[in-house]
Amino acid sequence: MKWILAAVILVSLSAVAADGPRRPAVTGLSHIALYVHDMGKSRAFYEDFLGFAEPYSLTNKDGSLHLTWIKINDRQTIELFPETPTNSPDRLFHLALETDDAVAMRDYLAAHGVKVPAKVGKGKIGNLNYFINDPDGHIVEIVQYAPDGWTIQNAGKFLPDTRISTNMAHFGILVGDVDAAKGFYEGILGFHEIWRGSKGGKELNWIHEQIPDGRGFIEFMLYDRLPAADKRGGAHHLCLEVPDIEKAKEILQSRAAKIGYTRPLEIATGVNRKRQLNVYDPDGTRMELMELQTVDGQSAPSSTAPPPQHPMSSTTASKP
Repeated sequence: MKWILAAVILVSLSAVAADGPRRPAVTGLSHIALYVHDMGKSRAFYEDFLGFAEPYSLTNKDGSLHLTWIKINDRQTIELFPETPTNSPDRLFHLALETDDAVAMRDYLAAHGVKVPAKVGKGKIGNLNYFINDPDGHIVEIVQYAPDGWTIQNAGKFLPDTRISTNMAHFGILVGDVDAAKGFYEGILGFHEIWRGSKGGKELNWIHEQIPDGRGFIEFMLYDRLPAADKRGGAHHLCLEVPDIEKAKEILQSRAAKIGYTRPLEIATGVNRKRQLNVYDPDGTRMELMELQTVDGQSAPSSTAPPPQHPMSSTTASKP
């Protein structure tokens, strides 16, 4: 019955879309923002271990660090925010989607019942942006790169050869209510499902939702009981695409001692038939290094297992 209801919701949303504002393009995964405990250790991990550059930072009025950017490629970054006494122990602050028209997207979202700000602001680095919430309480930033903004003006810069990866393939977020999440990401934002997987075949664990107008997807990390806020780093993760996982492991092994990284570097083949290697930043957030191709060139079939059942709805259970 829940899947029938979800289908009805999606059809209803499509009907609304036909009469209301047209959805602007969702062109990419812009960035993921994380709270960090020790900025020095985090910088060492992302720069000296993973090999990325830190091209830009913002400070508060008192001179303290507000946030800093780790650049993956010209359109993708990782934002690092110093933790505060009031933020949740969950390291995930927000995830961000790139659009080609932030103002039109605000109007479109409002027409579909999504709570949006009164107007679209311009961030300190010149991009148009604002925040909304998905059904699980995750903060989703909508970003448009302005021609005069820092992102476009610095295209081609701060891209060292030391980067372990040149593409962030997906974000992973905890999802409690599959129907509600699909109603938001598919019914409103235009995503579409491309794969679902199960560890043991009896219960669904992952659903991959691809962005509608570009590369990349969001991985729904399904659960029956929500992990404690300080234990979500394995689920709230990002995936870095690598062409050769063996070579990536060799590079990381050569850099591990410099930053004191002592976790094992182990290559495994996932349920999706792709080789991967997990590393963890100093706060326990997982970086999933993964090859684009499967081990044998054959796609892994989608699981038909049912989603997990959980005692509380995600809209109340997953908020910090």
